[in-house]
Amino acid sequence: MRCLVTGAAGFIGSHLSERLLADGHDVTGLDVFHPYYPRDRKERNLASLRDRSDFRLLELDLREGDLAPALDGIEAIFHEAAMPGLLRSWDWFEEYMTCNVLATQRLLEAARLSRPRILVHASTSSVYGRVSSCDEEALPRPTSPYGATKLCAEKLALAYQESFGLPVVVLRYFSVYGPRQRPDMGYTIFVERVLRDEPIIVFGDGEQTRGNTYVADCVDATVRAASHGQVGQVYNVGGGESRSTNWVVDTIQQIVGRRVTVTHGPPRPGEQREALAITTKARQSLGWAPRVSLEDGLRAQVEWQRTLT
Repeated sequence: MRCLVTGAAGFIGSHLSERLLADGHDVTGLDVFHPYYPRDRKERNLASLRDRSDFRLLELDLREGDLAPALDGIEAIFHEAAMPGLLRSWDWFEEYMTCNVLATQRLLEAARLSRPRILVHASTSSVYGRVSSCDEEALPRPTSPYGATKLCAEKLALAYQESFGLPVVVLRYFSVYGPRQRPDMGYTIFVERVLRDEPIIVFGDGEQTRGNTYVADCVDATVRAASHGQVGQVYNVGGGESRSTNWVVDTIQQIVGRRVTVTHGPPRPGEQREALAITTKARQSLGWAPRVSLEDGLRAQVEWQRTLT
């Protein structure tokens, strides 16, 4: 199968590209190398992909580039590209609007003409709002521009499915972590600080909880959605362990074997208080379940980050 992965140089996109290649598919990766974080980090993500004959990378901006050649002959589209992160979305609204909404609309319009067999759209638990321990029937109440633009993007995808028969499946990822996690994400920062014997600042009281998803589990659900997902449906994708930020910070220190000073700062505006995916629908429809425990996943992330220091 010929696949297109947008955001292929990113955290999840690079892992997904590797998995698709391992499964015997041809992959076209698309990335604009947005300066949200340094290009060299994304280039490292691509290290195992660059020299493969069954992988090609297109440096293209979904917001303005000609998408028709990229989609020519593509059977499955995996739309991972987006402007991520909560805090910056308050100050960079135009970037979030164009990267998450306009870029998605242009991809959908191009896909409407190219007619792929399936389009898997990656969304986020942030669409639910402050309390995200729920199933897919919960009313979305995003509390940040990031969540609002991602909700708009998935609604656009479903509108194209309803109006034009574009075969769309939407996945809502819950707090993905693991090797290659973005440098601005909490676990990366916590691990880096402990490895460097530097203090950690936790936003809020640290008792906010997450059902974190190991990246390999996230990728497995994404691949299964392309073959088993029901068109027009939304699926939660999340780990099964609800743990507080304080627990995570303590566990990272135990794994590294070092204690650092931990202080608490003000909570982030719009941050979720609880986020534990109810994944019954994905388990039943996709035959999927998370397999990697949070502690094992954190060990893998720590070992990966050791190679960067």
